[in-house]
Amino acid sequence: MPNAIESFFSSFVITEYIKQKNNRLIMGTVVLTILACLLSSGITGFVAYLIIKRFVENEQKKSLLELKKMQAMETLKVVNPIRLQAYERLALFLERISPNSLVLRCYQPGMDLKVLQGVLTKNIRDEFEHNLSQQVYVSSEAWNRIKEAKEEMINMINSSAVKLDNEADISSLVGSIFENVTKQNPVDSALEFLKREIKTQFE
Repeated sequence: MPNAIESFFSSFVITEYIKQKNNRLIMGTVVLTILACLLSSGITGFVAYLIIKRFVENEQKKSLLELKKMQAMETLKVVNPIRLQAYERLALFLERISPNSLVLRCYQPGMDLKVLQGVLTKNIRDEFEHNLSQQVYVSSEAWNRIKEAKEEMINMINSSAVKLDNEADISSLVGSIFENVTKQNPVDSALEFLKREIKTQFE
């Protein structure tokens, strides 16, 4: 009888041990399955986060570019008329320092050769200084053409006067200026350049 009890007890203990071991294995499997699911969900969520983040950043960049384009267009709407006006003013400056306009505007009865020479060159310099601010709105090359035209006109007037006697008639100075201009007209050259640049910039 005691042997039967011991045998039964041993069987019970073994059975319980096996059950506990199986339960632990089941629990371990369940835990591993849960962890695998959590890890998979975490990776999926992280990838989704990166995709959404990149999408949002791209959309922000697009919005920023569109905003900059709109701002640039608005700026051009304001600046272009000012720039066009600057080209027009410089074209007018060139017209005003051309010999025809300059002599007619500056000549006064009773002037001698030296006085007329001084008035002509001073008028050119005054006109140029009056338009100095326009260089901000035109290209560097256009402004250089304007400066060259101004300097060449002054040099042409002075060189024409130097060749004449101080007692020479004013008409001799005017005639000499016009003769030099027919050979090389710095005003016309600069004016043509301005016209070409206006077409390039605004058409």
